Amino acid sequence: MSVAGTYDCVTNTPLGRKKGVLTVTPSGDGQFTGNITGDLGTMDIKDGRVDGQALKWSMRMTSPMPMNLDCKATVTGDALTGTIKAGMFGSMELIGTRQTA
Repeated sequence: MSVAGTYDCVTNTPLGRKKGVLTVTPSGDGQFTGNITGDLGTMDIKDGRVDGQALKWSMRMTSPMPMNLDCKATVTGDALTGTIKAGMFGSMELIGTRQTA
């Protein structure tokens, strides 16, 4: 199954559970684009890489404080699980479920 899709996600942050919608659009060359939109606004995916069912990407958060985020996740069926590394805050759990039509 492709990793492409839209996922309803929750990230366990130091500020509590933050909801977001992650969009993953593979480009067919081992890369993907997309964004996550949620409680903290919209962040575009940068340097998105796909390796089978594994995803790696980075994002730039601007609110509540500017920070680079390093992200990785694995898609299993319609489930997405991973981590977001947020500088001095360490790694935060990311979980999601693919939206169905």
